[in-house]
Amino acid sequence: MLLIERVHGKDLSGLNAVVVGRSNIVGKPMANLLLAANATVTVAHSRTKNLPELCRGADILVAAVGRPEMIKGEWVRPGTTVIDVGINRIAAPEKGNGKNRLVGDVAYAEAVDHAGAITPVPGGVGPMTIALLMANTLTSAYLASNLPRPQF
Repeated sequence: MLLIERVHGKDLSGLNAVVVGRSNIVGKPMANLLLAANATVTVAHSRTKNLPELCRGADILVAAVGRPEMIKGEWVRPGTTVIDVGINRIAAPEKGNGKNRLVGDVAYAEAVDHAGAITPVPGGVGPMTIALLMANTLTSAYLASNLPRPQF
């Protein structure tokens, strides 16, 4: 949400968000957070009919479906904010026999030209997760010691 808020602010009223993925770990909680920020939210998955068309209607597109590069660049409307939560290993014969590389659920090389903002894989949501884990740990330590909540 911090990545989305950086682009759109805290109030997402009037924006259409599509979350591709319905897991209890990412998809459903993300949909609830977007709803709480007043976005109009659609939850889709790998078997959703007309998924490309649905994605093209998104102002905010969150990919958490668990399929390498499933979301194609042509599915991303110009200016869309794309948050790629997926992390998948695929074969990378160019690196050598038996080697692999990490990719997200979005075909980044295709989508980057369409998106207004996009998170890469690796290097996007993962580092943010670690940074927020550290911030939450520090906040918990402060509060447990009856100190005022730190500001970041």
